[in-house]
Amino acid sequence: MTTRDVEPGMAERAATGMDYAGYLQLDQLLSAQQLQSDPPHHDELLFVIIHQSTELWFKLILHELTAALDRVEADELQPAFKILARVKHIQSLLFDQWNVLATLTPSEYTQFRDTLGSSSGFQSVQYRKVEFLLGNRDPQMLAVHAARPAHHAELVSVLERPSLYDAFLAWLARRGLPIPPEVLERDLRQTHTPHDGVRAVFETIYRHPEDHWEAYEMAEKLLDVEEQFSLWRFRHMKVVQRVIGFKRGTGGSSGVRFLRKMVDHVFFPELWDVRTQL
Repeated sequence: MTTRDVEPGMAERAATGMDYAGYLQLDQLLSAQQLQSDPPHHDELLFVIIHQSTELWFKLILHELTAALDRVEADELQPAFKILARVKHIQSLLFDQWNVLATLTPSEYTQFRDTLGSSSGFQSVQYRKVEFLLGNRDPQMLAVHAARPAHHAELVSVLERPSLYDAFLAWLARRGLPIPPEVLERDLRQTHTPHDGVRAVFETIYRHPEDHWEAYEMAEKLLDVEEQFSLWRFRHMKVVQRVIGFKRGTGGSSGVRFLRKMVDHVFFPELWDVRTQL
């Protein structure tokens, strides 16, 4: 039988200075799972932890996407490649989390669903920031957060910067590629719409990657993130359908029907369109 003894000095070090629980503020973190069902329903803890951990991963995604945007705007594309690769792996973890939530059966969920009130994942300000950073910039979504002025202000501040895609298009223009002026000069608070001139630029990049290696690599990294996002949306929709069928969402949406509308949304349309042209 293999054993592992506490090595000399380990107990003494744990008793002094910064320890694991203190560094991670575990007392605060692990006390944040306040169940609303009375008596507490066994499966509500699963529901709460899945959504809280999702918000933690969203926080890291925002941290990374903002860093990637900073790099692109500073004409430093290569460091953004690793950042976006990390984001893709975080998204894979978020996708796999749905497998755990899918173990929640309809009869189990209905026993505590009413405790959610009108709360809904659609109200997640961090999710909305991610969408804004990637380019789905629908200003009408600000109204959902009007009741929380601090959240509303945070979202407005994200809209005041270019999306990651718009920053990349501006980088391409600075490198002499013919991104149309009307694309560069448009209101960047709005969602980018497909443009034949942008698609033509990407066709050049993909036909001659050896001449545009950084641009080619960035395009592929963006597609990695988009593909993972689409898979996450689809899995979200199917888990919701599995647990509540076609009931309305707690936040007032049509539920599965509402989620289905976004499954095919694309952030970077020309990066997909160019594949048909090649």
